[in-house]
Amino acid sequence: MSVAPLPGILDIVPYKGGEAKVPGFEKPWKLSSNENPLGCSPRALQAYRAAADELAIYPDGEHAGLRTAIAHRYGLDANRIMCGSGSDEIFQLLGRAFLDQGDEVVQSAHGFLVYRLTAQQAGAVCISAPETNLTADVDALLGCVTTKTKIMFLANPNNPTGTYLPYSEIKRLHAGLPSHVLLVLDAAYSEYVQTNDYSSGLELAGQEGNVLMTRTFSKIHGLAAARVGWCYGPQLVIDALNRVRGPFNISAPGLAAAEAAILDQDFANKSIIFNAQWLAYLTQEIRLLGLEVTPSVGNFLLVRFPGENGKTSSAADNFLRERGLIVRAVKAYQLDDYLRISVGLEEPNRLLVAALKDFMAS
Repeated sequence: MSVAPLPGILDIVPYKGGEAKVPGFEKPWKLSSNENPLGCSPRALQAYRAAADELAIYPDGEHAGLRTAIAHRYGLDANRIMCGSGSDEIFQLLGRAFLDQGDEVVQSAHGFLVYRLTAQQAGAVCISAPETNLTADVDALLGCVTTKTKIMFLANPNNPTGTYLPYSEIKRLHAGLPSHVLLVLDAAYSEYVQTNDYSSGLELAGQEGNVLMTRTFSKIHGLAAARVGWCYGPQLVIDALNRVRGPFNISAPGLAAAEAAILDQDFANKSIIFNAQWLAYLTQEIRLLGLEVTPSVGNFLLVRFPGENGKTSSAADNFLRERGLIVRAVKAYQLDDYLRISVGLEEPNRLLVAALKDFMAS
């Protein structure tokens, strides 16, 4: 008998992040990973560098400083906060703590790919509910729930579509769920949303025994390389996650940077204003080219290409790469006709529009 992984493990297609390199360009414009084009808070960068002076010392395994800072920022109970190596690790820990062979996970049709990976790693089945206009459908989600359902993942706003559900629909979704199903609200892009009917889900996570809200420092705070995320929810869920995570799952520099970032609201506000300006610009200019743009409340756009006369998403992707512009193909989400485009700095934003104009005219 030879060494072999558990059944189903080799069937998993590993998650692939946005590309960053194009042949012939030393520094191409990367618009493929929804990163913050303004970088991170200067205070966070300073804290990260200062922490690097003590790399021989283990980090705080309880994340006390960061949990306290998050609790202060949002008015939460620090004991009900758990921190992870990005939101991704939190999803995987949920699978480890709550999923078993044959269990079911429910997501929307174009939900974040890591939800499916979480289910596969645990030997569970991922069920995708149909969407309406590339937006999660509450009734469709509830229609997929069975006695085997253990977790429902909902990214709100959703990646890669950029669409969202108002808080009234989130409450209706939760009201329709059996108490044994954990509703995980992935609010990675919540800080960018500028509509009055939206909520990240903090209130529900604070009141209900089967709601967990997750957040990340990779987007608005610009700390994607540091790998820090957090979640808030019922004490039972938090206790379970703490029992299956690694004892030192976040580096000391990462913790220091995140703690400084959460306290620098001026930088976050600057990022929000910048994103709103250029999201509107890109939406308007790309639509003027005759392309379909899904309304987005995040820091990215989903653009549909017609397919006729060679105007396919693949052809557009290749054309943009020849200009040193990297965007994200989303065929893995069954969105073959689309490209996801992150909001960048002014120069790449304008170059992108010019390149798409040339592509559509070619």
